[in-house]
Formats: sequence, C-alpha cells, structure tokens
Amino acid sequence: MILNLFRLGSNPALVYRLGILTALRALVQGILLALLIPIFHALLQPQPDFAAAGPWLTGAAVCLIIYWLLSAIATPAGFAASIELGDSLRHRVMEHVTRLPLGWFTPDQKARLSRAATVDTTAIGHLAVELGSPAITATIVPLSIIVISFFIDWRMALVFAAIAPLALLTLKRAGDIASKADEELDAASTELAGRAIELGQAQIVLRAAGQAESGSARMQSALDAHRDVYREGLRQSMVPDLTYTGTVTLGFTAILLLGAWLLTSGEIGLADAVVLLILAVRFMEPLGVQIELIGALRAMDNAVARVRSILDTKPLPEAPKPVRHIEDASISFEDVTFGYSDAPALEKVSFDCAPGTMTALVGPSGSGKTTVTRLIARFHDVDSGTIRIGGHDLRQLDSVALMEEIAIVFQDVYLFDTTIEENLRIAHPEATEEEFAAAARAARLNEVVSRLPHGWQTRVGEGGAQLSGGERQRVSIARAFLKQARIVLIDEASSALDPENERAVAEAIANLSSDGRRTVIVIAHRPVTLAAADQVITLDKGRVVEIGSPEHLRQSGGVFARLFSQYECARSWRIEATEGASQ
Repeated sequence: MILNLFRLGSNPALVYRLGILTALRALVQGILLALLIPIFHALLQPQPDFAAAGPWLTGAAVCLIIYWLLSAIATPAGFAASIELGDSLRHRVMEHVTRLPLGWFTPDQKARLSRAATVDTTAIGHLAVELGSPAITATIVPLSIIVISFFIDWRMALVFAAIAPLALLTLKRAGDIASKADEELDAASTELAGRAIELGQAQIVLRAAGQAESGSARMQSALDAHRDVYREGLRQSMVPDLTYTGTVTLGFTAILLLGAWLLTSGEIGLADAVVLLILAVRFMEPLGVQIELIGALRAMDNAVARVRSILDTKPLPEAPKPVRHIEDASISFEDVTFGYSDAPALEKVSFDCAPGTMTALVGPSGSGKTTVTRLIARFHDVDSGTIRIGGHDLRQLDSVALMEEIAIVFQDVYLFDTTIEENLRIAHPEATEEEFAAAARAARLNEVVSRLPHGWQTRVGEGGAQLSGGERQRVSIARAFLKQARIVLIDEASSALDPENERAVAEAIANLSSDGRRTVIVIAHRPVTLAAADQVITLDKGRVVEIGSPEHLRQSGGVFARLFSQYECARSWRIEATEGASQ
C-alpha cells in the first residue's frame, strides 16, 4: 500500500512520516510483549520477586509513555495528513490534465476525471490514514511475536511461523477476488451515476412519456446491473473469506493445544505458558483484522491505479525550442493523414487558408470536417503530413502561444453559471469597456442583452440554460471578438437556429472574417453562411474532393452542388393540412 502511494508521488513525505510513526508504535508494542517474559518469570512464583521485576516494570512503563506520546502525535497528524494527502493529490491531477491534449477530453475520459478528482482522491487520502496504521501494525506485531516466542520455546515459534504464510496465502486469494469485485463494482457504479444524471436531465421527456416513476430503461438496467455485480462480488468473496478465517482459527487452536501439552508435560513453566497465551491472542488478533482490511486496501489500490492512469497520460510533445511568435494567421495542410483508430479520419488532405479569408468546410456526416478544426487547435497530432500556421509546423509552436491565437466557437456552447459579462470576459479579463462593447456589437450580443431584465448582470444558468441556442452562440462569438484571436474555428454555429438568430449569427461570422489579419474556418451548410465564404472545401470520406468559391462549386455539379440542392429542397418542405382533416 505504502509502495503504491510512493509510486503515485503525491507528497511522499506525508506517507513516509505516517509510516514511520505507525511502525514505531508497532515496535513499541512488540517490546512491551517481550517484557512480559521477565516480568512474569519474576512475579508468577510461589514467592513473587518484586525486586527482580522492578526494572522490567519500569521499562514497560517507559514504553507505555512512549506509546501514548506516539499515539498523541500520530492521531492528529493522521487527520491532517488525510486532508492534505487528498487535497495535494487532487491538485496534482487537475494541474496535470491542464497539460493534456484537448482530444483526450472525451465523455468517457471526463467521467474518469470527475471520479478521480472527487471520489478516488478523497478515498486515497482517507483510506491511506484509516487503513495504514492497522495494516502496518498487523504486519509488524505478528513478526515481533514470532521472534519473541523463540526465547520461550522453539516449537511454539515454529507453529507461529507456519501459521503466518498459510494465512497470507489465503488472504492473498481473498484480496485478489476483492480487488476484481471492486473494479467491477466501480464500473457499475460509474454507469449508474451516469444514468442517474441522465434521469435528472431527461425528466421532461420521461414525464411526457408517462414514465417519471419507473424512469428510463437504461436507468433500470443500470440499477439491476449494479445489484447483480454487488451480489456476485459477495458470493465470490464468501469462500476465500471463510477459508482465511478457518486458517486463523485452526492456527489458534494448534497454539493452544501445543501450549497445553508443553505445560502439562513440564516442558515450560506456568509463567511461559501465560506469556505464550497472551502472545497467541495478540498474534491472532491482527491476523483476524487483516480480512476486514483487505477489501478496503485493494479498493484503495484500485483508486490509486485509476488516478495513476490519468497521471501517466503523456501531454503532446513540446519542441525543445518552441516558436512563440506567429507572423500571420495563414493555415496550410500538406498531405495530412490522421485517424482516431485503424480507419483514417483524414487521408492526404491538402489546402491553404490565407489571412483575411473565410473558409467553409462542407461534406456529409463523418467526412472529417470537425477533425480538421481539431487538428488545427492541436487536439491531436497528425499521423503523417504537416499542418503549418504562419509558415511554422504546428508541432514546433509553443502550446500557450498557439491557444492565444485560436478562438473556437462550438456547436454546443457551454456557458458558466454566472453573468453574461463574466462569461464574456473569460476570453480577455483585462479588456477595456470600449473593447467589450465593440465585441458585443460585432457579435450582435448587445441586442440580446438589451432585452434581458438585468442586462449584462443576468445570470445564464448552468451551461447557459437561461439563454436560447442562438443567444449562447452570440456569446461564444463575442468571446472570439474580445479575445482578438487571429484564427477562429466555428463548428456549425448556425445549425438548428431560428431565422432571426441564424441571420444574426451569420452576420457575426461575416464580421469576424472582415478583419484582414484573421483567418476564419467554419463548418456550415446554410446558404446564409456559405454566401460569405471566400472558399469552400468539400470533404468526403476523409478526402478533399472539391475546393473553390461557393458559386463555382454550385455550378460544377459535384458533391457540394448535390449537398446544397438537398438542403434547399429540405428548406422548402411544408406541413399542410389535407382536406377533410380533423380540426
């Protein structure tokens, strides 16, 4: 356990200090047990020899005082260490993930991070202290008793020594099963937590479907799976746990029988027999505790492994001498190939985007449009080929300098549960009032704010729930203006918006591209957005199939023309009441 905590590397001095204090307390217990031999030899006689027992009793009293002092130091130190260990580990995890590539933050990874930063780090800090002391004591005290028993009778010492490895073997088996059960239960608990959040978010849909009480089928399935996993874990643990308990019980019985035989046969005296009985009880007591600790210890080891897996994730490599200044916002793809798995998402993609232009990416779903924007922001590194920004290989750019030059407008905008002004100022906290107002006007955000009861101080709710999709998009675009980034990546910002917001967002995007220093790349299919593009790049199955102006590609009869025609056809759909339909 301590070794795993050291490997975790989170404040090892705390673990070392607690381990030393606990080990010293256990050694003092061993010394106290050893002192029983001369004390009982002096006192358990027809005529007790108090003079002979005096020095040993004094030594025992000193040991008791030392033990109490160590306990007085270790107990508050343990509570403080539990909090500090969990907190330092939590900070280390959060600091580490800020250096991980943005492509790492998938939904599954974010769930792992959430659990690691809350449940796992807290459990590690708590269990390391709560379990560390009894675990170390349960190891050192039995070893001390084996050594002490050699000074009484070698046969009894051998029995003690034989019980320990047998108990450890059965304990290891119980621990392995407990570890596997904990991993399965953790996976089931994570799934259940996700379904519980989903249940809360989907209340409107569930109530409309009349399933508010029973919940979704996925929630019911998660509950059933969690119960089954828990029950199966208990069933699998039953036999190993009973085997360990039986081994310890048989060992204790063997010690009693051997001790009784040695006493009745005259091999040992009464004093030695009493000491051996006390040693046997103290030997078996920590061994019995081990079966209660093993499950929690393995659970902590699993938590350490989960945190370790995050900390072992390597950030994208940084150049030895990174470029910290980008001359212009030109973007160039040169034979870029990239895949999330075996199948490439992009294959031999090449194109150029000049500063002061807006490029629209179009293509069917899964064609690689979003992958292009993610690679520009260096969510991932390319498998082959080169992406250049300002003439420099993207991999040679300083990551901080790169992100200062890039603003991203996602399709699903996330806003923090604070005011509109604070959400906007995240992009540039030191912005002047004039810069702030100019960004709001350019993104048509001032129109939204003028309608709100508290203006800029209106709270947007969790995730921006108090604003419409189009209003959230305007906040996101205003951030791009306020940040004054020279590269803006927009992921289908006008999809699924009402006509008013669609026009406002399209105008805001056009305003972005009007700056001659700025390069805008937008994923879009709406004519109102495509009309403002300087060039359109059509992607299909990860390859560039067309490049040209919107008007030229519409006349070419290619993939873009087909997609544009399908969208125009869809826009013309109308739902009309047939004659004789019920009113």
